[in-house]
Amino acid sequence: MHRKLLFIVGLLMSAVMLASLAGCVPTENTPKLKVMAGTSLVTTIVNKVGGIHVEVTNLVPPSQHPGNFDPKPSDIQNLSTAKLFLLQGVPGETYVDKLVNAANNPDLKVREVSVPGNLMIPSFQSQAVDSVLTILTEVDPDNVADYQAAAVGYKQAITDKDNELKAKLVKANVAGINVIASTRQADFLTWAGFTVVGTFDSAASLTPQVVKDLVDVGKAKGVKLVINNLQDSEDAGKGIAASIGAKNLNLSSFPGGFPNTETWAQAIDYNVNLLLNSIK
Repeated sequence: MHRKLLFIVGLLMSAVMLASLAGCVPTENTPKLKVMAGTSLVTTIVNKVGGIHVEVTNLVPPSQHPGNFDPKPSDIQNLSTAKLFLLQGVPGETYVDKLVNAANNPDLKVREVSVPGNLMIPSFQSQAVDSVLTILTEVDPDNVADYQAAAVGYKQAITDKDNELKAKLVKANVAGINVIASTRQADFLTWAGFTVVGTFDSAASLTPQVVKDLVDVGKAKGVKLVINNLQDSEDAGKGIAASIGAKNLNLSSFPGGFPNTETWAQAIDYNVNLLLNSIK
């Protein structure tokens, strides 16, 4: 009888422990932190750091620059139920105040990923991870341990990707290649090792005099590539490239700009492979 009683008590204690442990593990029914991310770059980082604790909605389509974006009624609806509106802080996000006011959400926190650089570049992507970690910890302190662990893992993946791509670029000897590029891609190309000898803004900025000056520079410097920013004006430098006998190329500033590039790693892989294939 005594042994039977001990056995029953043991079963009850085990059941209590299992129930307690189960309560610590998030499930599909566990409420998630609802986040509206300003761009697909921010969306990628929030998903990587937040994991199962977040539900992220991307705002600006990845094929579009934030400066050319107009919110839709569905964006207002999504923001009205979000807990966090996380912006990238790129120039042109002038719609933010009107969007927040229209959402009329007193529980909404508006924060910005404060990294003064191109988040497609690995070092800035890593800095943005730290910024997102700080913000998620502030808004949702209950899951700070998971956020910290995920951030460490993702930053290591960024470092690994940086080393992998740099090795490919060095092997291709891109340092000896002069390029003309969109101002939004110039920093990325410098990270990749190319020599940027001229830049241009949008297609509208390419006046006859600007084009002539860039063509003169391109011919004098033996430019091999003219690189546009996909989100501004695709093929903006096509005429310049044709005039100097260079290849014309579009790179994306955001994940999802090209098919099957929904994450930062996929997007930077795609950009680098475009560059490497263009110089073969």
